[in-house]
Amino acid sequence: MWAELLPVGRSSASGGYRRYAWSGADADCRTWFQEQAGARGLAHEVDRNGNQWAWLGDPAAGNAVVTGSHLDSVPDGGAFDGPLGVVSAFAALDELRGRGARFTRPLGIVNFGDEEGARFGLACVGSRLTAGALTVEQAHRLTDGDGITLPRAMELAGYDPDTLGADPERLARIGAFVELHVEQGRALDLSGDRIGIASAIWPHGRWRFDFRGEANHAGTTRLADRHDPMLSYAETVLAARREAELAGAVATFGKIGVEPNGVNAIPSLVRGWLDSRAADQASLDTVVTGIEQAARAYAAAHGVDLDIVRESFTPVVEFDHALRDELARILGTRTELKVPVLGTGAGHDAGILSDRIPTAMLFVRNPTGVSHSPAEYAAEDDCLAGVNALADVLEGLACT
Repeated sequence: MWAELLPVGRSSASGGYRRYAWSGADADCRTWFQEQAGARGLAHEVDRNGNQWAWLGDPAAGNAVVTGSHLDSVPDGGAFDGPLGVVSAFAALDELRGRGARFTRPLGIVNFGDEEGARFGLACVGSRLTAGALTVEQAHRLTDGDGITLPRAMELAGYDPDTLGADPERLARIGAFVELHVEQGRALDLSGDRIGIASAIWPHGRWRFDFRGEANHAGTTRLADRHDPMLSYAETVLAARREAELAGAVATFGKIGVEPNGVNAIPSLVRGWLDSRAADQASLDTVVTGIEQAARAYAAAHGVDLDIVRESFTPVVEFDHALRDELARILGTRTELKVPVLGTGAGHDAGILSDRIPTAMLFVRNPTGVSHSPAEYAAEDDCLAGVNALADVLEGLACT
């Protein structure tokens, strides 16, 4: 399975993946998912928000156990973020069938659409819509860099956007959702453990900073006469690093847009996107407030206007304690591996769904901690340990 999926959406130039929502690469990933479901005799369906489901047993029976993740990527992302959870879900089912396990609850495998938000700028679109955390009106306003709206992108990909919206009936059928994911950090590598259980997801959000100055000639405009938004932006990037260090948090300006974007032109607009995360809400508020105050001071000093818009926000997610403890109990009795409980600064579909259904996460060791990069990696032995751990969990939850 891994070998079949590996080339899909891979850039020959960077070696990274460009599997954006409702693109050709996304369609190929969806075809792969449907073929894997068919090869195992699972019932395949696409819900009203474009998420794919593969079912063993009748989901209408309720109290289903669901596992899976996503197949899309960030720009030039790695091979493991998302796909490892989907591949491992099918592999865990194969393992359980090999064990002769008898299922007493329906089992579902899911591929959530547009988890990374690489195309429309909002993460976890598929799960947000399903959970009602993103309204239809908000979804219809999402636009990619080429001005194509989310509904239009769905139409071009052969899907009906008129069905978008909350799906409480589907969620009511699910008794537990367990997402396996490569760790996006080095906690397991540093502790020497192959598998971990998530305790919580840090609160996190995305903010857009629009610095508006005055376009002018780069060669003839005196420094004293300039209203250069790039200076304010650059100083704000450094301020973000300082504020994050002081609070023990993280803050990153990873995306930028410049107008008119000419080598010999002073910009009229610099638009930067801030991603910030912290272990608790108070720390996150402190960081973002400090960055905003610094940005406004720098803008005023350079005669630049500044608008700040919060584009998305996810509060701290405490995974269902009972389900988390049950995972620890199952793995504690079925494996010789030590399975620590750890927090994460990365957002996931499991976090979005946690307000609606019991959710939990398993992490597979990442030896370098690198993620959202072509260098993202997990050793085969660790991936297989993840499959076995997921199989143990699914057997403990869904089988006799």
